[in-house]
Amino acid sequence: MVVDARTHQPYGLLHGGASIVLAETLGSTASHLCIHSSKFYCVGLEVNANHLRGLRSGRVIAIARPVHLGRTTQVWDIRVSGEDGQASQLAGLPSGLAIVASFTGHFVIAAC
Repeated sequence: MVVDARTHQPYGLLHGGASIVLAETLGSTASHLCIHSSKFYCVGLEVNANHLRGLRSGRVIAIARPVHLGRTTQVWDIRVSGEDGQASQLAGLPSGLAIVASFTGHFVIAAC
């Protein structure tokens, strides 16, 4: 993701919310790739983040790694780094993503 005026907060730093959107999008996409998408879909249950350093320009790269890929939940560790490879944010979907199945129009949501 590009770090510029579009993703800055008022002090000229990368907005934490933009980083979280990137992390959650990546985690949700990765989760989707791990399921049978004609039977299930994934929705986020929780996301948290620790902002380690501010960035003013350049790009950030997010890498998602599975921590747990269960039958009803997934937990992902997502690290957002600057172009120098140093982490700028550690994000997680700690309660994972609920894997939801659709049966005859009713939704069964997995409990975590």
